[in-house]
Amino acid sequence: MFFNRLSRIVLMGSKFNSALKCYRPCAFLPSRNLCHAASMNGPLFQISDNKIQKYLERLRLEYYALKVQEQRTKKDIQRMLLLSNVVEMYEQRRIIVDNLSSLKELKDDKDDEMVQLLKEEREAYGSILLRLDNEILDGILSMDDEEDYGSLIMEVTAGVGGQEAMLFASELFDMYCGYVEYKGWEVEMLQSEDTDIGGTRHATTIITGLDAYRYLKHEGGVHRVQRIPATEKSGRIHTSTVTVAIIPRPDDFQVDLKEKDLKIETKRASGAGGQHVNTTDSAVRIVHIPTGIAVECQTERSQQKNREIAKQKLIAKLMQNELEARFSSTQALKKSQVGQSLRNEKIRTYNYNQDRITDHRIEGGTAHNLKGFLEGGEQLDDMIEKLRRSQRRKQLMDIINRKCEQ
Repeated sequence: MFFNRLSRIVLMGSKFNSALKCYRPCAFLPSRNLCHAASMNGPLFQISDNKIQKYLERLRLEYYALKVQEQRTKKDIQRMLLLSNVVEMYEQRRIIVDNLSSLKELKDDKDDEMVQLLKEEREAYGSILLRLDNEILDGILSMDDEEDYGSLIMEVTAGVGGQEAMLFASELFDMYCGYVEYKGWEVEMLQSEDTDIGGTRHATTIITGLDAYRYLKHEGGVHRVQRIPATEKSGRIHTSTVTVAIIPRPDDFQVDLKEKDLKIETKRASGAGGQHVNTTDSAVRIVHIPTGIAVECQTERSQQKNREIAKQKLIAKLMQNELEARFSSTQALKKSQVGQSLRNEKIRTYNYNQDRITDHRIEGGTAHNLKGFLEGGEQLDDMIEKLRRSQRRKQLMDIINRKCEQ
């Protein structure tokens, strides 16, 4: 009896060690929040679900079919690379499940030493299994996500609320610039229309960086601000809106602005600005002859500076037109994000009086410390991670249901 128990303990130890050697965390697990998702909200999905098992088995068979194929195209090789991560983790998971099944066969053993060993191994296997489930989720979504763009165009536009909306548009734009810096991405200003009191009517930028589109795509929509404006004498809270549009930009995308296609006119600037307004032909108007698009700029005293700004405005408009021509869904995407800029279309509310930020798309989407949030650092990143996890759950089931129906 003693030797039988001893041999089983040695056998289990051997299996456990081999499972540990087999398991290694996936290299593309991107976020500490995802690792904690199970402890915070329970498992993101149940791998044991029949539909998911069927889907993963299909991926496994597809991978090995490609692997034994004698002649593979570049597309086949790329598909293999995408499949390899998920299939490897799925194979590791199968080993863990087999080892857990072996432990169940020993559940009737009453020996205290054996019971304690079984308990410790079950806990260890369970921990590995939980991490694998999270990594398989991330692997599936990374593999099936076609939104792999090297950069994006972000538009921030003041909506309902007049000057107060423009002031908050400026703050929101600064928040995203801070987030770009926090993530180590790059930003290029295309167009900005600012007000005399420091607000922003409209700002357009190009943001470039690894996974920038995947992180920022959920920021598109109507952002609502509730606060008492500095000019409000009665202390009444005003509600204003700012719209954010996120448009994907293909890696091979560029606008070739040729001088021969430009009609450049100069005139005297109008409006407030000092004596030079009436004496200097500093305002610039540029017409793009092939498309008929016209832009103007008179914000600077220098005609040369206004000319450069006007060209940037023109490039921004041409970019948007070109994107809409390439992707028929771009206009629909933008419309679905920004709607009509009405207060009741909000995706997120910034309440200054209560020092609260509430994202209306996710459960538990409320945070505090508005000042820190608007810095665009860790707090905003945490909110975006919550959004990404929520969307992942929905996206995963859509992917699996679609594949299983084929």
